[in-house]
Amino acid sequence: METYRTPDDRFTDLADLPAGTTWEAEYADVTDPDGGTLRMAYVDVRPDGWRDGAATVLMLHGEPTWSYLYRHVAAEVAATGVRCVVPDLVGFGRSDKPVSSRDHSYQRHVDWTRELVLDRLGLGRPDAGELTLLGQDWGGLIGLRLVAEHPDRFTRVVAANTGLPTGDVDMPEVWWQFRAAVEKAEVLDVGRLVASGCARGLDAGVQAAYDAPFPTEESKAGPRAMPSLVPTRPHDPSTEANRAAWAALGEWRAPFLTAFGDSDPITGAMAPVLQRHVPGAVGREHPTLARAGHFLQEDAGAELGRVVAAFVRTVTP
Repeated sequence: METYRTPDDRFTDLADLPAGTTWEAEYADVTDPDGGTLRMAYVDVRPDGWRDGAATVLMLHGEPTWSYLYRHVAAEVAATGVRCVVPDLVGFGRSDKPVSSRDHSYQRHVDWTRELVLDRLGLGRPDAGELTLLGQDWGGLIGLRLVAEHPDRFTRVVAANTGLPTGDVDMPEVWWQFRAAVEKAEVLDVGRLVASGCARGLDAGVQAAYDAPFPTEESKAGPRAMPSLVPTRPHDPSTEANRAAWAALGEWRAPFLTAFGDSDPITGAMAPVLQRHVPGAVGREHPTLARAGHFLQEDAGAELGRVVAAFVRTVTP
């Protein structure tokens, strides 16, 4: 598998980091289906006084962002003494980037993420403390699969502007427009795509941070491939696995919270669906974040962080 590794100097002087934050990466190898390995990056925010066995929140990003998206969320959660582990998906951020779109599949991204967080990092093991998933966009498409397939490893779930499509229900028209724009773009402007999904705008320095992982068109195979991997028809490759995961979530009785923005036309309709379908979501007060678009971590990151921190602190299984 041919891969691209973004030079480290692309990640120096990142804009808008919370005070005291460096957003330095750690790395672990996961299996390349061709027999080699891929390097995955993750940020491990361990607050002062954190000890092994205490609570952790796994924060998974989506398309076309990277772990940087969660900088303000993680700062709020860590301030309450909770560890935050924030990976870069394969093809994004500081993780290795397969340069052929054929090397990306939904199942491979589930497997790569599973290997990193459950096998290499051991999150959610009995001696590792409670594990809460926070997933947005593809972070939910991947993370909810992991929860459904490994329910014993997760204590809570926060779904933020995400869902679990099976191809049995059509995607909204705005999503199809997004997919077409990504497929047709001669030069994929990642920073501009992120800005278009924010309700409150995005300044130039932050847009540059989203462009940082992708200095060449060759490096953008991940962002280009991901829209085509979403199941949109009943016969798609990941439909059966997602149907099984959706059925398993229908039995999930542990705490489940939706925290959606009020200005996301892509995933907004999924909040009430999740609230009705997942037993652990029934009867809860699910927050809606005001003036928050698809990338609610940018529009209301500190607010989302406080929601997650309170959920971890006050809601027991």
